[in-house]
Amino acid sequence: MKKLLYCVYVLYSLKDLNFYIGYTTNLNQRLTSYIHGNSLATEMRRPFTLLFCEYFLSKHDATRREKYFKTTAGKKTLRIVLKESLEEINLIV
Repeated sequence: MKKLLYCVYVLYSLKDLNFYIGYTTNLNQRLTSYIHGNSLATEMRRPFTLLFCEYFLSKHDATRREKYFKTTAGKKTLRIVLKESLEEINLIV
């Protein structure tokens, strides 16, 4: 059986209250990079919380899902699916 290698993840910035969406083959390494501010694209948006991740067998499927989540419709879907999580986080912030 093949291993699910490709992870699509959704982070939520506690600073600007927006999503950051990406994909990786090593979620722990990627999250550590964000925590330490090693990414120029996200350094100013820290801190983040991991809201969601999905694993895929196919890189193509993962990148297609990532691209969908980055669309207006995809972000709307995330806000519906993650409604309670977002409410909980926003109560804390």
